[in-house]
Amino acid sequence: MAGMAEKTLATLGISLPSPASPVANYVGCVRTGNLLVVSGQLCFGAEGKLVAKGQLGGGVSIEDGQQAARACAINLLAQIKAVLGELDKVTRVVRLGGFINSAPGFSDGPKVMNGASDLMVEVFGDKGRHARSTVGVSALPADAAVEVEGLFEVS
Repeated sequence: MAGMAEKTLATLGISLPSPASPVANYVGCVRTGNLLVVSGQLCFGAEGKLVAKGQLGGGVSIEDGQQAARACAINLLAQIKAVLGELDKVTRVVRLGGFINSAPGFSDGPKVMNGASDLMVEVFGDKGRHARSTVGVSALPADAAVEVEGLFEVS
């Protein structure tokens, strides 16, 4: 039986993909006590293709960047479900960290990260409100437009 978070995802038309396997010497998640740290997730969509590729402010629109950040958040949730078995074990979204592939001078990274933040609030309600950092970078793996990592309190 699906919990509330998964029912919300279904209502939004979102099904979680299989979580991506690490491509280097790291793991997708680390749990220590009641904290779950999820490694940075790229903006791969359901078909396994990048939702947005390239730099914000240099060919990728803010709206496409927001969709990419949302895809990253979906991939964070997929990692959590794989580790915990159910999303309702998340008691708080503590922090999201966003990396925005940015052209020189692009300063709207926080608007892009709203794509990830908004989904966390949609799925978890008030316990989805979180601290956040957004950093513009000159490149990301696979030329992804966005990467997001997360810290979650879990039961």
